[in-house]
Amino acid sequence: MTHASDERELLRETVAALVAKHASPEAVREAMESERGYDESLWRLLCEQVGASALVLPEEYGGAGGSLGDAAVVVEELGKGLVPTPLLGTTLAELALLAADQPDVEALERLAEGTAIGAVVLDPDYVVNGDIADIVVAVNGDKLTRWTAFSAEHVATMDPTRRLARVTPQRTAPVGADPGIAEAAAILLAAEQIGAAARCLQLTVDYTKERVQFGRPIGSFQALKHRMADLYVAVQAARAVVDDAVAEPSPTSAALARFAASEAFSTVAAEGIQLHGGIAITWEHDMHLYFKRAHGTSELLGPPREHLRRLEPEVFPPATMQSAQRDEEEPGHSPPPATMQSAQRDEEEPGHLL
Repeated sequence: MTHASDERELLRETVAALVAKHASPEAVREAMESERGYDESLWRLLCEQVGASALVLPEEYGGAGGSLGDAAVVVEELGKGLVPTPLLGTTLAELALLAADQPDVEALERLAEGTAIGAVVLDPDYVVNGDIADIVVAVNGDKLTRWTAFSAEHVATMDPTRRLARVTPQRTAPVGADPGIAEAAAILLAAEQIGAAARCLQLTVDYTKERVQFGRPIGSFQALKHRMADLYVAVQAARAVVDDAVAEPSPTSAALARFAASEAFSTVAAEGIQLHGGIAITWEHDMHLYFKRAHGTSELLGPPREHLRRLEPEVFPPATMQSAQRDEEEPGHSPPPATMQSAQRDEEEPGHLL
């Protein structure tokens, strides 16, 4: 392992230990039902002991001098337990403020300390932690704008573990060019989804080992073993895609990561509900929270089909797309039958014998 990977593994273990100690399922429910929608004492611990709110900031602004990959490690661990925190919005706000020619040092230091909450507006109707944010930056085309005065209204959604708000600007100021905030948001959300999908699958596997039917655990039936194996492969394949996006962020890798993670998490959550049976949709059980998080998160930043659409130019180059469009526009044009294609190949290849 490299020095960087050693540090990230230590970071992962530290966050996992804090989550295990302070973010039990009962604690998560208390946090999501609280006035601010998160556990403020846990947030202070994450900021003070882990430096979670300062990971992506340079040391000159009170940060840890880390990268997006470090933040992805933390959100993945928090995602496993569906732990509500203002980390996502705060991290994105920091990246946005850093895009200014002369960054607001005071604002960045407050965000790094965790004493201020940040939010980034990609869709003003659904802003993560928008109603508890102190510092708000909006993406407007290829520019960033800071909303120095704004109003916010909490929005009720299907996912009670993620706080969203409708935010309206009242006074604004330019920040600078957008360095790719939407892509960073997509990658961080994808990392969170992978963490949640992995834990959701583990809960399902554990349940199938305990649930007895026909005198034996249902997890011992071969058909369910195959389903569980398929889910494991789906999660690990999506994890590989997300890891690539974290290592080499780009619009393409971000869109692919979001699509892969959304599909994997939604599939695992749906299968988890089915394999748990009726108990999964009782309020006391955690599975319905994972299901709601899966579907709620998949719609943030646009549904999966929009991310898939962004990948079309990579899969189908413009020339190919134009050719396909011409074929559609010419009703009389159709490709030669397979038999004709075969005959043409035979004529072009004298040495070919039937």
